[in-house]
Amino acid sequence: MASWKFIAVSTVCLLVFLSGNISGLDNGLVLTPPMGWLAWERFRCNTDCKNDPENCISDRLFRTMTDILVTEGYTAAGYEYINVDDCWLERERDERGRLVPDRERFPYGMKSLADYVHSKGLKFGIYEDYGNFTCAGYPGVVGHLSGDATTFASWGVDYVKLDGCYALPTDMDYGYPEFGRQLNLTGRQMVYSCSWPVYQIYAGLQPNFSSIIEHCNLWRNFDDIQDSWASVESIIDYYGNHQDVIVPNAGPGHWNDPDMLIVGNFGLSYEQSKTQFALWAILAAPLLMSVDLRTIRPEYKAILQNRKIIEVDQDPLGIQGRRIYKHRGIEIWSRPILPIQQGQFYSYAVAFVNRRTDGTPSDVAVTLRELGLSNPTGYRVEDLYEDVDYGVLSPQTKIKVKVNPSGSVVILRADAQPGYAFNAITTRTPYTPLNDVFRLTKK
Repeated sequence: MASWKFIAVSTVCLLVFLSGNISGLDNGLVLTPPMGWLAWERFRCNTDCKNDPENCISDRLFRTMTDILVTEGYTAAGYEYINVDDCWLERERDERGRLVPDRERFPYGMKSLADYVHSKGLKFGIYEDYGNFTCAGYPGVVGHLSGDATTFASWGVDYVKLDGCYALPTDMDYGYPEFGRQLNLTGRQMVYSCSWPVYQIYAGLQPNFSSIIEHCNLWRNFDDIQDSWASVESIIDYYGNHQDVIVPNAGPGHWNDPDMLIVGNFGLSYEQSKTQFALWAILAAPLLMSVDLRTIRPEYKAILQNRKIIEVDQDPLGIQGRRIYKHRGIEIWSRPILPIQQGQFYSYAVAFVNRRTDGTPSDVAVTLRELGLSNPTGYRVEDLYEDVDYGVLSPQTKIKVKVNPSGSVVILRADAQPGYAFNAITTRTPYTPLNDVFRLTKK
Protein backbone atom coordinates (compact mmCIF):
# COMPACT_ATOMS: atom_id res chain seq x y z
CA MET A 1 0.00 0.00 0.00
CA ALA A 2 1.44 3.37 -1.04
CA SER A 3 1.76 6.05 1.62
CA TRP A 4 2.56 9.71 0.98
CA LYS A 5 3.35 12.20 3.72
CA PHE A 6 2.02 15.66 3.00
CA ILE A 7 4.53 18.49 2.55
CA ALA A 8 3.52 21.45 4.72
CA VAL A 9 1.65 24.28 3.00
CA SER A 10 2.27 27.76 4.28
CA THR A 11 -0.63 29.54 5.94
CA VAL A 12 -0.09 32.39 3.51
CA CYS A 13 -2.16 30.33 1.08
CA LEU A 14 -5.28 32.10 2.39
CA LEU A 15 -3.86 35.39 1.21
CA VAL A 16 -3.47 33.88 -2.24
CA PHE A 17 -7.07 32.72 -2.14
CA LEU A 18 -8.44 36.13 -1.22
CA SER A 19 -6.22 38.57 -3.07
CA GLY A 20 -7.29 40.09 -6.33
CA ASN A 21 -10.97 39.15 -6.41
CA ILE A 22 -12.71 41.45 -8.87
CA SER A 23 -16.25 42.78 -8.83
CA GLY A 24 -18.42 41.33 -11.58
CA LEU A 25 -21.55 41.84 -13.62
CA ASP A 26 -24.03 43.64 -11.40
CA ASN A 27 -27.35 42.23 -12.61
CA GLY A 28 -28.15 40.55 -9.30
CA LEU A 29 -28.18 37.09 -10.88
CA VAL A 30 -26.37 33.83 -10.00
CA LEU A 31 -24.79 35.13 -6.82
CA THR A 32 -24.00 31.47 -6.29
CA PRO A 33 -23.07 29.21 -9.22
CA PRO A 34 -26.07 28.27 -11.39
CA MET A 35 -27.44 24.74 -11.11
CA GLY A 36 -29.55 22.92 -13.65
CA TRP A 37 -29.75 20.52 -16.57
CA LEU A 38 -28.20 21.02 -20.02
CA ALA A 39 -28.79 18.81 -23.04
CA TRP A 40 -25.53 19.00 -24.97
CA GLU A 41 -23.01 16.47 -23.66
CA ARG A 42 -25.52 13.64 -23.35
CA PHE A 43 -27.86 14.30 -26.30
CA ARG A 44 -25.63 16.36 -28.60
CA CYS A 45 -27.23 17.32 -31.93
CA ASN A 46 -29.59 14.39 -32.31
CA THR A 47 -32.30 15.73 -34.58
CA ASP A 48 -33.63 12.38 -35.80
CA CYS A 49 -37.02 12.38 -34.12
CA LYS A 50 -38.40 9.92 -36.66
CA ASN A 51 -36.07 7.08 -35.67
CA ASP A 52 -35.15 8.19 -32.15
CA PRO A 53 -38.10 10.16 -30.77
CA GLU A 54 -37.15 9.60 -27.11
CA ASN A 55 -33.69 11.12 -27.42
CA CYS A 56 -33.81 13.77 -30.12
CA ILE A 57 -33.51 17.48 -29.36
CA SER A 58 -37.17 18.34 -29.06
CA ASP A 59 -39.92 19.93 -27.03
CA ARG A 60 -40.75 16.48 -25.68
CA LEU A 61 -37.25 15.89 -24.30
CA PHE A 62 -37.10 19.19 -22.43
CA ARG A 63 -40.57 18.88 -20.95
CA THR A 64 -39.71 15.39 -19.77
CA MET A 65 -36.49 16.55 -18.10
CA THR A 66 -38.37 19.45 -16.53
CA ASP A 67 -40.83 17.05 -14.94
CA ILE A 68 -38.10 14.76 -13.65
CA LEU A 69 -36.14 17.64 -12.18
CA VAL A 70 -39.17 18.45 -10.04
CA THR A 71 -40.49 14.98 -9.19
CA GLU A 72 -37.17 13.22 -8.53
CA GLY A 73 -35.76 15.67 -5.98
CA TYR A 74 -33.33 17.64 -8.14
CA THR A 75 -35.21 20.91 -7.74
CA ALA A 76 -35.33 20.42 -3.98
CA ALA A 77 -31.55 19.97 -4.04
CA GLY A 78 -31.09 23.32 -5.84
CA TYR A 79 -31.17 22.58 -9.59
CA GLU A 80 -33.36 25.19 -11.29
CA TYR A 81 -32.37 25.74 -14.94
CA ILE A 82 -33.51 23.71 -17.95
CA ASN A 83 -31.13 24.71 -20.73
CA VAL A 84 -31.51 24.07 -24.45
CA ASP A 85 -28.22 23.87 -26.33
CA ASP A 86 -27.46 23.84 -30.08
CA CYS A 87 -29.67 22.34 -32.83
CA TRP A 88 -33.02 23.77 -31.76
CA LEU A 89 -33.37 26.10 -34.76
CA GLU A 90 -34.57 26.02 -38.31
CA ARG A 91 -31.73 26.45 -40.80
CA GLU A 92 -33.05 29.84 -41.94
CA ARG A 93 -34.57 32.87 -40.24
CA ASP A 94 -38.10 33.94 -41.14
CA GLU A 95 -38.94 36.69 -43.63
CA ARG A 96 -38.58 39.33 -40.89
CA GLY A 97 -35.14 38.08 -39.86
CA ARG A 98 -36.29 36.39 -36.66
CA LEU A 99 -35.03 33.11 -35.23
CA VAL A 100 -37.41 30.20 -35.77
CA PRO A 101 -37.42 27.00 -33.67
CA ASP A 102 -37.48 23.79 -35.68
CA ARG A 103 -41.14 23.50 -36.61
CA GLU A 104 -41.31 19.72 -36.34
CA ARG A 105 -39.27 19.19 -33.19
CA PHE A 106 -40.59 22.28 -31.35
CA PRO A 107 -44.11 22.54 -32.78
CA TYR A 108 -45.45 24.77 -30.01
CA GLY A 109 -42.57 27.25 -30.13
CA MET A 110 -40.08 28.30 -27.51
CA LYS A 111 -42.39 30.55 -25.55
CA SER A 112 -44.67 27.59 -24.90
CA LEU A 113 -41.72 25.53 -23.69
CA ALA A 114 -40.47 28.38 -21.50
CA ASP A 115 -43.97 28.81 -20.05
CA TYR A 116 -44.08 25.11 -19.22
CA VAL A 117 -40.70 25.26 -17.48
CA HIS A 118 -41.83 28.33 -15.53
CA SER A 119 -45.09 26.61 -14.54
CA LYS A 120 -42.98 24.03 -12.70
CA GLY A 121 -41.11 26.72 -10.79
CA LEU A 122 -37.97 26.41 -12.91
CA LYS A 123 -36.05 28.71 -15.26
CA PHE A 124 -35.44 28.38 -18.98
CA GLY A 125 -32.15 28.69 -20.83
CA ILE A 126 -31.32 28.85 -24.52
CA TYR A 127 -28.26 28.71 -26.78
CA GLU A 128 -26.91 30.92 -29.53
CA ASP A 129 -23.57 31.84 -31.05
CA TYR A 130 -21.69 35.07 -31.65
CA GLY A 131 -20.92 34.18 -35.23
CA ASN A 132 -22.55 33.74 -38.61
CA PHE A 133 -23.60 30.25 -37.53
CA THR A 134 -23.82 28.16 -34.41
CA CYS A 135 -21.30 25.36 -33.99
CA ALA A 136 -23.75 22.96 -35.66
CA GLY A 137 -24.44 25.33 -38.57
CA TYR A 138 -27.67 27.02 -37.52
CA PRO A 139 -28.16 30.83 -37.71
CA GLY A 140 -25.92 32.87 -35.40
CA VAL A 141 -26.62 36.27 -33.87
CA VAL A 142 -24.20 38.39 -35.93
CA GLY A 143 -26.20 41.13 -37.62
CA HIS A 144 -29.20 40.46 -35.38
CA LEU A 145 -28.00 41.29 -31.86
CA SER A 146 -30.88 43.57 -30.91
CA GLY A 147 -33.57 41.52 -32.60
CA ASP A 148 -32.43 38.21 -31.10
CA ALA A 149 -32.16 39.68 -27.61
CA THR A 150 -35.72 41.01 -27.99
CA THR A 151 -36.89 37.61 -29.22
CA PHE A 152 -35.38 35.83 -26.23
CA ALA A 153 -37.00 38.28 -23.83
CA SER A 154 -40.39 37.84 -25.53
CA TRP A 155 -40.10 34.08 -25.11
CA GLY A 156 -39.39 34.38 -21.38
CA VAL A 157 -35.77 33.21 -21.54
CA ASP A 158 -33.89 33.34 -18.21
CA TYR A 159 -30.41 32.22 -19.29
CA VAL A 160 -28.50 32.71 -22.55
CA LYS A 161 -25.40 30.74 -23.50
CA LEU A 162 -23.49 32.44 -26.32
CA ASP A 163 -20.96 30.24 -28.10
CA GLY A 164 -18.16 31.45 -30.40
CA CYS A 165 -18.00 29.26 -33.50
CA TYR A 166 -17.78 30.98 -36.91
CA ALA A 167 -16.65 34.23 -35.27
CA LEU A 168 -13.36 36.10 -35.27
CA PRO A 169 -11.81 36.02 -31.77
CA THR A 170 -10.62 39.59 -32.29
CA ASP A 171 -14.26 40.70 -32.68
CA MET A 172 -15.34 39.19 -29.38
CA ASP A 173 -14.07 42.06 -27.23
CA TYR A 174 -16.80 44.14 -28.85
CA GLY A 175 -19.41 41.53 -29.74
CA TYR A 176 -19.92 39.80 -26.42
CA PRO A 177 -20.34 43.03 -24.42
CA GLU A 178 -22.66 44.39 -27.08
CA PHE A 179 -24.95 41.37 -27.02
CA GLY A 180 -24.98 41.55 -23.25
CA ARG A 181 -25.98 45.19 -23.52
CA GLN A 182 -28.80 44.25 -25.86
CA LEU A 183 -30.01 41.61 -23.41
CA ASN A 184 -30.07 44.23 -20.65
CA LEU A 185 -31.93 46.71 -22.85
CA THR A 186 -34.86 44.29 -23.10
CA GLY A 187 -35.60 44.89 -19.43
CA ARG A 188 -35.67 41.15 -18.73
CA GLN A 189 -33.00 39.76 -16.46
CA MET A 190 -31.14 36.94 -18.20
CA VAL A 191 -28.06 35.09 -17.02
CA TYR A 192 -25.34 35.60 -19.61
CA SER A 193 -22.96 32.67 -20.22
CA CYS A 194 -20.04 33.49 -22.52
CA SER A 195 -17.52 31.41 -24.46
CA TRP A 196 -15.48 34.55 -25.13
CA PRO A 197 -12.18 33.70 -23.36
CA VAL A 198 -11.78 30.11 -24.56
CA TYR A 199 -11.89 31.08 -28.25
CA GLN A 200 -9.36 33.84 -27.68
CA ILE A 201 -7.08 31.48 -25.78
CA TYR A 202 -7.29 29.02 -28.69
CA ALA A 203 -6.30 31.85 -31.04
CA GLY A 204 -3.27 32.79 -28.95
CA LEU A 205 -4.84 36.00 -27.63
CA GLN A 206 -4.81 37.17 -24.03
CA PRO A 207 -8.43 37.57 -22.84
CA ASN A 208 -9.35 40.80 -21.10
CA PHE A 209 -10.79 39.22 -17.97
CA SER A 210 -11.66 42.59 -16.45
CA SER A 211 -14.04 43.17 -19.35
CA ILE A 212 -15.29 39.58 -19.34
CA ILE A 213 -16.15 39.84 -15.65
CA GLU A 214 -17.89 43.15 -16.25
CA HIS A 215 -20.15 41.77 -18.98
CA CYS A 216 -20.68 38.03 -18.32
CA ASN A 217 -22.09 35.99 -15.47
CA LEU A 218 -20.04 32.92 -16.35
CA TRP A 219 -17.58 31.91 -19.04
CA ARG A 220 -15.64 29.00 -20.43
CA ASN A 221 -11.83 28.90 -20.22
CA PHE A 222 -11.02 25.49 -21.67
CA ASP A 223 -12.09 22.59 -23.89
CA ASP A 224 -15.56 21.11 -24.10
CA ILE A 225 -15.95 18.21 -21.72
CA GLN A 226 -16.25 14.76 -23.30
CA ASP A 227 -17.65 11.59 -21.75
CA SER A 228 -14.34 10.28 -20.39
CA TRP A 229 -12.11 10.45 -17.34
CA ALA A 230 -9.27 11.68 -19.57
CA SER A 231 -11.40 14.72 -20.45
CA VAL A 232 -12.20 15.43 -16.80
CA GLU A 233 -8.51 15.07 -15.92
CA SER A 234 -7.52 17.55 -18.63
CA ILE A 235 -9.94 20.11 -17.17
CA ILE A 236 -8.66 19.48 -13.63
CA ASP A 237 -5.09 19.97 -14.85
CA TYR A 238 -5.92 23.15 -16.73
CA TYR A 239 -7.62 24.71 -13.72
CA GLY A 240 -4.79 23.67 -11.42
CA ASN A 241 -1.96 24.72 -13.72
CA HIS A 242 -3.52 28.12 -14.50
CA GLN A 243 -5.15 28.84 -11.15
CA ASP A 244 -3.21 32.03 -10.49
CA VAL A 245 -4.92 33.58 -13.53
CA ILE A 246 -8.28 31.83 -13.22
CA VAL A 247 -9.16 31.90 -9.51
CA PRO A 248 -9.17 35.69 -8.91
CA ASN A 249 -11.85 36.15 -11.57
CA ALA A 250 -14.50 34.12 -9.74
CA GLY A 251 -17.00 35.46 -7.24
CA PRO A 252 -20.70 36.08 -6.66
CA GLY A 253 -22.34 36.77 -10.01
CA HIS A 254 -19.26 35.91 -12.11
CA TRP A 255 -18.00 32.34 -12.38
CA ASN A 256 -15.42 30.26 -14.21
CA ASP A 257 -17.22 27.41 -15.96
CA PRO A 258 -15.26 24.14 -16.35
CA ASP A 259 -18.24 22.73 -18.30
CA MET A 260 -20.98 20.20 -17.64
CA LEU A 261 -21.26 17.41 -15.12
CA ILE A 262 -21.08 14.03 -16.86
CA VAL A 263 -21.96 12.06 -13.72
CA GLY A 264 -24.27 9.18 -14.58
CA ASN A 265 -23.25 8.79 -18.23
CA PHE A 266 -20.96 6.14 -19.73
CA GLY A 267 -17.41 7.41 -19.35
CA LEU A 268 -16.76 7.72 -15.60
CA SER A 269 -16.56 5.09 -12.92
CA TYR A 270 -18.53 5.60 -9.73
CA GLU A 271 -15.42 6.88 -7.90
CA GLN A 272 -14.46 9.19 -10.77
CA SER A 273 -18.00 10.59 -10.79
CA LYS A 274 -17.65 11.42 -7.10
CA THR A 275 -14.37 13.14 -7.90
CA GLN A 276 -15.82 15.33 -10.64
CA PHE A 277 -18.68 16.44 -8.42
CA ALA A 278 -16.41 17.13 -5.44
CA LEU A 279 -13.85 19.11 -7.45
CA TRP A 280 -16.52 21.13 -9.25
CA ALA A 281 -17.74 22.16 -5.79
CA ILE A 282 -14.20 23.11 -4.76
CA LEU A 283 -13.94 25.17 -7.97
CA ALA A 284 -17.19 27.05 -7.24
CA ALA A 285 -18.33 25.78 -10.63
CA PRO A 286 -21.78 25.87 -12.20
CA LEU A 287 -23.45 22.50 -11.61
CA LEU A 288 -25.08 21.80 -14.96
CA MET A 289 -25.95 18.12 -15.32
CA SER A 290 -25.91 16.58 -18.78
CA VAL A 291 -27.31 13.12 -18.25
CA ASP A 292 -30.43 11.15 -19.08
CA LEU A 293 -32.42 11.64 -15.89
CA ARG A 294 -34.87 8.94 -16.98
CA THR A 295 -32.31 6.15 -16.72
CA ILE A 296 -29.67 7.39 -14.26
CA ARG A 297 -28.72 4.77 -11.67
CA PRO A 298 -29.52 5.52 -8.01
CA GLU A 299 -25.90 5.74 -6.87
CA TYR A 300 -25.14 8.43 -9.46
CA LYS A 301 -28.34 10.29 -8.65
CA ALA A 302 -27.20 10.30 -5.02
CA ILE A 303 -23.93 11.96 -6.03
CA LEU A 304 -25.75 14.72 -7.91
CA GLN A 305 -28.13 15.27 -4.98
CA ASN A 306 -25.49 15.25 -2.23
CA ARG A 307 -26.72 18.25 -0.25
CA LYS A 308 -23.53 18.69 1.76
CA ILE A 309 -21.33 18.96 -1.32
CA ILE A 310 -23.87 21.20 -3.03
CA GLU A 311 -23.68 23.45 0.04
CA VAL A 312 -19.93 23.76 -0.53
CA ASP A 313 -20.46 24.66 -4.18
CA GLN A 314 -23.11 27.22 -3.24
CA ASP A 315 -21.13 28.83 -0.43
CA PRO A 316 -22.09 32.54 -0.39
CA LEU A 317 -18.49 33.77 -0.15
CA GLY A 318 -17.98 32.61 -3.73
CA ILE A 319 -14.24 32.02 -3.33
CA GLN A 320 -12.94 29.51 -5.87
CA GLY A 321 -10.70 26.81 -4.46
CA ARG A 322 -7.14 25.93 -5.39
CA ARG A 323 -4.88 22.96 -5.79
CA ILE A 324 -2.50 23.28 -2.84
CA TYR A 325 -0.52 20.07 -3.25
CA LYS A 326 0.48 17.83 -6.17
CA HIS A 327 3.03 15.04 -5.98
CA ARG A 328 3.25 11.69 -7.78
CA GLY A 329 -0.44 11.39 -8.52
CA ILE A 330 -1.74 12.69 -5.18
CA GLU A 331 -3.46 16.07 -5.14
CA ILE A 332 -5.07 18.18 -2.43
CA TRP A 333 -7.56 20.91 -3.30
CA SER A 334 -8.89 23.40 -0.76
CA ARG A 335 -11.61 26.06 -0.73
CA PRO A 336 -12.33 28.69 1.97
CA ILE A 337 -16.00 28.73 2.99
CA LEU A 338 -18.26 30.00 5.74
CA PRO A 339 -18.38 30.22 8.72
CA ILE A 340 -15.52 32.59 9.56
CA GLN A 341 -14.45 32.95 13.19
CA GLN A 342 -12.91 36.06 14.72
CA GLY A 343 -12.92 37.72 11.31
CA GLN A 344 -9.91 35.72 10.11
CA PHE A 345 -10.29 31.96 10.55
CA TYR A 346 -12.09 30.54 7.54
CA SER A 347 -13.75 27.18 7.34
CA TYR A 348 -12.60 24.94 4.48
CA ALA A 349 -13.65 22.18 2.15
CA VAL A 350 -10.67 19.96 1.35
CA ALA A 351 -10.55 17.29 -1.36
CA PHE A 352 -7.87 14.59 -1.49
CA VAL A 353 -7.59 13.08 -4.97
CA ASN A 354 -5.67 9.96 -5.98
CA ARG A 355 -4.87 9.89 -9.70
CA ARG A 356 -2.36 7.05 -9.41
CA THR A 357 -3.09 3.90 -11.37
CA ASP A 358 -1.00 1.34 -9.48
CA GLY A 359 -4.04 -0.49 -8.15
CA THR A 360 -3.77 0.11 -4.43
CA PRO A 361 -5.16 2.81 -2.12
CA SER A 362 -2.82 5.56 -0.94
CA ASP A 363 -2.64 7.03 2.55
CA VAL A 364 -2.16 10.78 2.88
CA ALA A 365 -1.19 12.10 6.32
CA VAL A 366 -1.26 15.79 7.22
CA THR A 367 -2.09 18.02 10.17
CA LEU A 368 -4.86 20.58 9.89
CA ARG A 369 -2.27 23.30 10.42
CA GLU A 370 -0.26 22.07 7.44
CA LEU A 371 -3.43 22.56 5.38
CA GLY A 372 -3.54 26.20 6.54
CA LEU A 373 -6.25 25.57 9.17
CA SER A 374 -4.98 27.42 12.22
CA ASN A 375 -8.09 28.42 14.20
CA PRO A 376 -6.95 27.92 17.84
CA THR A 377 -10.40 26.73 18.89
CA GLY A 378 -10.44 24.00 16.28
CA TYR A 379 -12.59 22.67 13.47
CA ARG A 380 -15.51 20.30 13.32
CA VAL A 381 -14.56 17.89 10.56
CA GLU A 382 -16.93 15.79 8.47
CA ASP A 383 -16.55 13.43 5.52
CA LEU A 384 -19.10 14.65 2.96
CA TYR A 385 -19.48 11.38 1.07
CA GLU A 386 -19.24 8.91 3.94
CA ASP A 387 -21.40 11.15 6.16
CA VAL A 388 -19.09 10.69 9.15
CA ASP A 389 -18.64 13.46 11.75
CA TYR A 390 -15.22 13.32 13.37
CA GLY A 391 -15.96 15.95 16.00
CA VAL A 392 -13.90 19.02 16.86
CA LEU A 393 -10.20 18.69 16.15
CA SER A 394 -7.31 21.01 16.92
CA PRO A 395 -4.96 22.40 14.27
CA GLN A 396 -2.28 20.02 15.57
CA THR A 397 -4.40 16.97 14.84
CA LYS A 398 -2.97 14.77 12.14
CA ILE A 399 -5.49 13.39 9.71
CA LYS A 400 -4.83 10.35 7.58
CA VAL A 401 -7.05 9.69 4.60
CA LYS A 402 -7.07 6.54 2.53
CA VAL A 403 -7.92 7.28 -1.10
CA ASN A 404 -8.49 4.62 -3.74
CA PRO A 405 -6.54 4.84 -7.03
CA SER A 406 -7.69 5.73 -10.54
CA GLY A 407 -9.40 9.02 -9.81
CA SER A 408 -10.97 8.62 -6.38
CA VAL A 409 -11.63 11.33 -3.83
CA VAL A 410 -12.14 11.98 -0.13
CA ILE A 411 -13.77 15.34 0.54
CA LEU A 412 -13.85 16.80 4.04
CA ARG A 413 -15.51 19.87 5.47
CA ALA A 414 -13.78 21.62 8.36
CA ASP A 415 -15.96 24.21 10.08
CA ALA A 416 -14.04 26.74 12.18
CA GLN A 417 -15.37 26.71 15.74
CA PRO A 418 -16.17 29.72 17.93
CA GLY A 419 -14.32 30.38 21.15
CA TYR A 420 -16.44 28.13 23.32
CA ALA A 421 -15.23 25.10 21.34
CA PHE A 422 -11.86 25.41 23.10
CA ASN A 423 -13.13 23.36 26.01
CA ALA A 424 -14.12 20.56 23.69
CA ILE A 425 -10.55 20.39 22.46
CA THR A 426 -8.79 20.66 25.80
CA THR A 427 -10.88 17.86 27.30
CA ARG A 428 -9.99 15.40 24.53
CA THR A 429 -7.77 12.45 25.26
CA PRO A 430 -4.13 13.59 24.98
CA TYR A 431 -2.62 13.17 21.54
CA THR A 432 -1.58 9.70 20.54
CA PRO A 433 -1.24 8.40 17.00
CA LEU A 434 -4.07 5.95 17.58
CA ASN A 435 -6.51 8.48 19.00
CA ASP A 436 -5.82 11.47 16.76
CA VAL A 437 -5.02 10.06 13.34
CA PHE A 438 -7.93 9.90 10.91
CA ARG A 439 -8.67 6.58 9.32
CA LEU A 440 -11.01 7.17 6.42
CA THR A 441 -11.46 3.82 4.78
CA LYS A 442 -13.17 4.01 1.40
CA LYS A 443 -15.21 0.95 0.60
